[in-house]
This record gives sequence, C-alpha cells and structure tokens, in this order.
Amino acid sequence: MKDILVLYYSRYGATRELALAIAHGIDSVAGMQARVRTVPPVSTVCEATQPEIPAEGPPYVELRDLEECAGLALGSPTRFGNMAASLKYFLDGTTPQWLSGALAGKPACVFTSTGSMHGGQETTLLSMMLPLMHHGMLIVGIPYTESVLTTTQTGGTPYGASHFARADSAGQGISADEKTLAIALGARLARTAAALSGERP
Repeated sequence: MKDILVLYYSRYGATRELALAIAHGIDSVAGMQARVRTVPPVSTVCEATQPEIPAEGPPYVELRDLEECAGLALGSPTRFGNMAASLKYFLDGTTPQWLSGALAGKPACVFTSTGSMHGGQETTLLSMMLPLMHHGMLIVGIPYTESVLTTTQTGGTPYGASHFARADSAGQGISADEKTLAIALGARLARTAAALSGERP
C-alpha cells in the first residue's frame, strides 16, 4: 500500500470534513491509502506550546510524512483569500525537503472552506498551489467530466474541492455535492499517484 498524505488545518470542522471525504476517495483506489494529518494552531504568545499529540482527531504532521507520501492533499480554511497561518507555518519549515527534492514529481491537490460564496475560495486554492509547485509537485484539479461541478449550488471548483459555509447553515456540514467532488478529487489524486509509480489502480 502507498500512502497519500491528507494534510489540513481546520478551525470549525468543515475543512476536516472535506479532508475525510478526500481520504475516502483515496482509500477507494486499490493499493492506495490515506494518511490523515493536521497541524497545531499558531499562537500569538511566544511561549505557548501544544502537546505532542492532539486531544482529538488525527496526529500532527511530521516532515517524514511528506518524505514518505506518494501524493499530497493540502487543505485550509480561507483567511483573507489565503491559507491559514498554521498551515503556512508548517510549509515554511519544509526547506530541507525542497533542497532534497523529496516531493518533486509527486501529485498534489488542494481544498478549502469559506464562510461566504465569494470569500476567496479560488485565491486560497491558487495560493496553496504555489509552495507545492516550488517543491516540484504535479497539481491535480477537478475536471468538468465530474458533472456535479457544473450543477453545484454550494462549493466545488476546478482548482480543488471546497465548502461554502452559509451563515444560516451552522453545524450542517458539507453538502452532498461538496462531498461528491471531494471524494472524486481524492480518487483522482490516488489514481494519478498510482500511474506515476507505474502501478495500475
């Protein structure tokens, strides 16, 4: 089995739901399995530290997770049209992996959640691609052959999976269309990783 790293930061749970749907899609491809990881929040207090193991959810990511993965799905809520500081902080520490080319040639995809329809989904997704391209990764999106992409009234973009958290839908989670597209993205990422490794999924 080859591992696809699903790495995300989530504040209120929607990005985590997308991550789990993407993981489901990855696990549906023979020979591939999702390795779900998160990052700790960044504190404004210099002395603040997080426990080595989070109280709930997946473990915190380690640099070796990047080195060992066959592909990467990277997710973050939108912060003013960009990824959250917690995820950016982790990525800023991946210079050794950049120097060694640990991620070069591996496929990657991105996903996000916003509080409003025009809250920066596409700019966040595009900005998340930039460090991955510097690492030499191959970006995988959602093609319009996924028919839901043309009919969704919630999230979903050709740049990656997304969630639109309406102000009046607190606690309702991701929509059926958003889940469908996230699963499809995960499966496409896993199939691409299998093809690049010379295996037939």
